[in-house]
Amino acid sequence: MPSPRNIEVQPSGDEPTLLVGLVCSGVLRSEIEDHLDELERLVDTAGGRVVERMVQERSSPDPATFVGSGFVAKISNIAADMDVQSVIFDEDLTASQVRNLETEMPENTKILDRAAVILDIFAARARSREAKTQVELAQLNYLLPRLTRRWGHLSRQAGGIGTRGVGETQLEIDRRLVSKRIAQLKGKLAIIERDRRLRRDRRRDLPSVALVGYTNAGKSSLFRRLAKANVLVEDRLFATLDPRARRVSLGQDVTAVMTDTVGFIRKLPHHLVESFKATLEEVREADLMVHVVEASSDDPEHQILSVNSVLHEIVPTEKPTLMVFNKMDLV
Repeated sequence: MPSPRNIEVQPSGDEPTLLVGLVCSGVLRSEIEDHLDELERLVDTAGGRVVERMVQERSSPDPATFVGSGFVAKISNIAADMDVQSVIFDEDLTASQVRNLETEMPENTKILDRAAVILDIFAARARSREAKTQVELAQLNYLLPRLTRRWGHLSRQAGGIGTRGVGETQLEIDRRLVSKRIAQLKGKLAIIERDRRLRRDRRRDLPSVALVGYTNAGKSSLFRRLAKANVLVEDRLFATLDPRARRVSLGQDVTAVMTDTVGFIRKLPHHLVESFKATLEEVREADLMVHVVEASSDDPEHQILSVNSVLHEIVPTEKPTLMVFNKMDLV
């Protein structure tokens, strides 16, 4: 069975990309523009190049195409004129919306949503066995309800002669294959979580600190300085996927175990949070959370709220938290 990256075709290279946002009742256009700014950074991280941005204002999303039929025609015309290969919506799209939009677009133009781009970035940056397993699980959970005939076969071989039910369609076989793979990945993650728990138990005699925060807030830079660790530091979204734990001297003969964790982002796909629960267990078990905030951000308050929203899913009870404002030199 091919990897999810072969199932869900994502932006790659320097392909021309068009972004679409929707302003509904009660939402400011400036807020949507901010979201598109961030989406543009996501596209850049994924390897795309934004050539145009379009925003529609309407009372509510259209059930069939998310935006109105007239606006779909505008998108299609611009996509054709600018040779756009990917049209990316800032909100989640249903399978039927993607299908309806693709029928109106120029041939070979992909329709994606924000979640698909985030998942693609995670897939590209996953290095360890744990991260790859977590990302594949998230991608398959995202894909399963969106399976349509357009995906084609997930496997050349469905198990040999006599394995197909009478009248079973290829789509049903694909769904069964995806569901089976999801069960396998969950089993792998259960083993990984058990091993991680054993490692945590061996460090019980030391206090633990977890660095949390919005993606690209500077957690890895802080971790590198405090732990004197040679870790990747990059001015891009989601540079860190695998949590790293190091012993850190805090002075006065006090040593703690500090963990650098994956960054959060607004509209983080729910399947991704679910898949990374084993990794984020490091946050739940920490004695102290250090919430790193990018002070130079255009909207640090919104980033703080986004992080707190995800943390509430992981850490249901109150935990001692130290908020640290980073990149003050850029303010």
